[in-house]
Amino acid sequence: MKTVIYLLIAFTVASLSVLYLGTAGMGAVIFFIITGFALVGASAFTAYYSKLWGEKGGQLATMILRNLLGIPLWFTGFVLAWLAPSPFLFNPGLWTQLLSAFLIVAGSIPFIWGHIELGWRTHMPSVKDTLVRHGLYAYARHPIYAGGFLLLAGIALPRPTYSFVIACILGEVWLMIQARLEEIDLVQRMPDYRKYMEEVPRFIPRIRRR
Repeated sequence: MKTVIYLLIAFTVASLSVLYLGTAGMGAVIFFIITGFALVGASAFTAYYSKLWGEKGGQLATMILRNLLGIPLWFTGFVLAWLAPSPFLFNPGLWTQLLSAFLIVAGSIPFIWGHIELGWRTHMPSVKDTLVRHGLYAYARHPIYAGGFLLLAGIALPRPTYSFVIACILGEVWLMIQARLEEIDLVQRMPDYRKYMEEVPRFIPRIRRR
């Protein structure tokens, strides 16, 4: 039920954001960001693709959708949103810059560390993958995305234009949806993952581990 609620909230926020960008004449930004997110989302179904085309075929399909198509497209959309001539929500001052730097550093740590701990599984998942429960993954199921939330907030602050802030909000929404899509796939690829979901929080670590 909680998943349904936050997905509905995420969909509402995304719809309002896309509506604003559309009325502001930023169709290219919408196209690249939404198409990129959709392709990365489609890359989450490694188990399904592997049933169709075998282990290597499923791995290749995931890699193409995510690394060669999805990520470059949404990154292009973010660059266009950054460059778009859009009004500022507020004028960033010194404290805003300091907060931005703090959030970027704080987000980069779990983002980079999480990639290192997962290794090649991050961008080339396989049905033969084993569950990673050590390091950051002993405290949160998606430390990379947890870091991504902070990074998106941090990069939005130095240039708080309407277009770029909305792009970052769409990024935050996408992280929530992508995490859920990947968990649907992970439960199929790793039988132990369902128990792992019960024991470890999705994004925010508990103060004390069980």
